[in-house]
Amino acid sequence: MRKWNAVLSMCIIVLFLVHAIAGGFQLMGLIPGGSALLGILAWVMLVLILIHAIIGIKLTADSLAASRKAGASYFKDNKLFWARRISGFAIFVFILFHVLLFLGKNDGVYRLNYFGALQLATQLLLVLSVAAHVITNINPMLISFGLKRLKEYAVDILIVISGILLFIGVSFVIYYIRWNVL
Repeated sequence: MRKWNAVLSMCIIVLFLVHAIAGGFQLMGLIPGGSALLGILAWVMLVLILIHAIIGIKLTADSLAASRKAGASYFKDNKLFWARRISGFAIFVFILFHVLLFLGKNDGVYRLNYFGALQLATQLLLVLSVAAHVITNINPMLISFGLKRLKEYAVDILIVISGILLFIGVSFVIYYIRWNVL
């Protein structure tokens, strides 16, 4: 099940990167929005995220059952485990805000929803949650794919993803400025 979850995670990351880059350019007003293909990819990514969450819940339940059976939870020794679970849950919550914010269809016509400080905060928290989740999970994912030189790959991947997350955060701020200042 962990191998399938790793493959699923890789698919989610690829779809996320496509969605984030295209969405960032749309938020900045550099390309027009409303692409049907990007919308379909976003919904596919959401379904994959739901499957990933279900697998994560199952694996968490198995771990909790094993710790109960052993009679000790070793919470202090498993902080990274809990950081992964908490960041995943945070992503799930902020994705709900993201979908509600950018769904914007009314009578078949796309309408932008208001984008104020609260909306900006939820979207920046989504970016931070994704960053925390990816950072804490990149090494286990690379291990599950059998990559030997983890540090080389992990650092390169984290630099690329960090740059894209920075781009997304800046895009949300620019979108906020476009809504409220310009």
